[in-house]
Amino acid sequence: MTTHEPILARLAALKTMSVNELKAEWQILFDAPAPNNSRNFLESRLAYRIQELTFGGPDKQTRRLLDLLADEVNGTLARKAQIADPRNPVVGTKLIREWEGIPHTVTVLKEGFEWGGKRYKSLSAVARTITGTQWNGYRFFGLRERKRGEA
Repeated sequence: MTTHEPILARLAALKTMSVNELKAEWQILFDAPAPNNSRNFLESRLAYRIQELTFGGPDKQTRRLLDLLADEVNGTLARKAQIADPRNPVVGTKLIREWEGIPHTVTVLKEGFEWGGKRYKSLSAVARTITGTQWNGYRFFGLRERKRGEA
């Protein structure tokens, strides 16, 4: 028996519950009435909540990023909050990539990138312009997100 079996059993049990039982479970886990009668919504959100209470939720930095993204999508950014990608180098950094024998230099800006006298919102857009094909811009320019524990 693994330590996760009780959680797995609780998650599996959600599939067998009626909508009224799911709503009752919602009341217990959220200490509030269920917001709607959508079975799919109730099941998925309850499954998340069970795991969140057992294993913990997202860290503070992740919650802040999600809040900023939601505000950006809704157009409700209270202030000009910049959502910084941790893979972005410091503003002013020059990224140099040779492609088909030609060196290409991209400058990291506060909001985007500059290459060939033009501004781009993403490194992927720069890489696509240089190569004519779809690229992950961070991969194209040799950048990657650092793993925990790396300097």
